[in-house]
Amino acid sequence: MMGTIRAGAIIACLVLGLLFTLVSTVGVLRLPDIYSRAHTASQADTLGAGFAITGVVLSLGVQAPTIKAVLLLVFIFVTNPTAAHAITRSADEEGIEAWTVDDDRSDVDLAADAETGGENA
Repeated sequence: MMGTIRAGAIIACLVLGLLFTLVSTVGVLRLPDIYSRAHTASQADTLGAGFAITGVVLSLGVQAPTIKAVLLLVFIFVTNPTAAHAITRSADEEGIEAWTVDDDRSDVDLAADAETGGENA
């Protein structure tokens, strides 16, 4: 009975991890600007990795590799949001504007602005 519950929890964690990673991938591909992409990449990807590693921890049981997996989980929870913050802060310092609903520039215009440092606006 306990093995069945454990197997179910492992499968649930792995499926949730894959789901959040898929959502993160779609968000990075579909969202319009660096700020939105960094947001989805940091949050959904952190949750995806967190659930996947939790599934690994549950499957390993109480062993020495479990401690390493938990430390990896803590490391990911600290570094992913920190990296996203650093990326968005550098984008802000470079003067990259966030996309708005009123923004009628095309992808070509945005690429030209990125190449010239925003001097075309």
